[in-house]
Amino acid sequence: MVTVLRPLSTSELLDRTFHLYRNNFLVFVGIMAIPQLVVLALQLGTATLILEGSLAGLGAAALLVGMAIGLASYLAVEISHAATIMAVSNLHLDRPASIGSAFSSARSSMLRVIGISIAIAIAVGIALIFLIVPGIYLALAWSLAIPVTVLEGGGLNTSVTRSKALTKGSRWRILLIYLLIIVLSFVVSAVLQFGLLLSIRLFGVHDRTTILAITHAMQSMGSFLSASLVGPLGTIALTLIYYDLRVRKEGFDLQLMMATLQPNPQAAAASIT
Repeated sequence: MVTVLRPLSTSELLDRTFHLYRNNFLVFVGIMAIPQLVVLALQLGTATLILEGSLAGLGAAALLVGMAIGLASYLAVEISHAATIMAVSNLHLDRPASIGSAFSSARSSMLRVIGISIAIAIAVGIALIFLIVPGIYLALAWSLAIPVTVLEGGGLNTSVTRSKALTKGSRWRILLIYLLIIVLSFVVSAVLQFGLLLSIRLFGVHDRTTILAITHAMQSMGSFLSASLVGPLGTIALTLIYYDLRVRKEGFDLQLMMATLQPNPQAAAASIT
């Protein structure tokens, strides 16, 4: 089957995002959920320590645990992003995709993804602290750096330069899609968290430590569910934007069509990477 690629409007891009997500729900949720299971285990372990009275207040132990969980959460998200990008790429180009193949294909780029995402976060964070507008500009200009490094290779300078060139002229559209995904994520997360926290009343406990431990556990479950369910959408959208901009600016659809006409499968694969 030959993929028919063409420039997509914003509404078509969002429709394609939800179409891929809906039709490959288990793949995308699985990719997000597997790394998040480590974070959930750490969070539930923290809840157990709170219940036992081993972890309370804002002491050194609580700070170290919080830092460890924050680091694990960050790594889990970036690992999932890399694997999700590979899955979206394969599906968008009519190739088979699975949880295992996505992680396997993304393995070589994961360290670059983590390093580049940290560098971008620091640069954008500094810019936002001093001047909000430049911070937003950098975030949008470099928004495709991760899809670029996963799908094309290259380090920090190559990826951000490539992203800046691709996103030129399309940053308002990227901002709109960002905002829609953020609002959706917030709503889903709030609903899940609120529903789980309401269930604390069912336990019929009044001890402050027990309530604190249960609350922490419920919040952790809510974060796990929202990250697993909504987390893939932003990455799916950005990966589709990457391909859409390549079609618009580089004639990627023509490159793909020519590649499919080549008799040598290895040459065809090399021409569209």
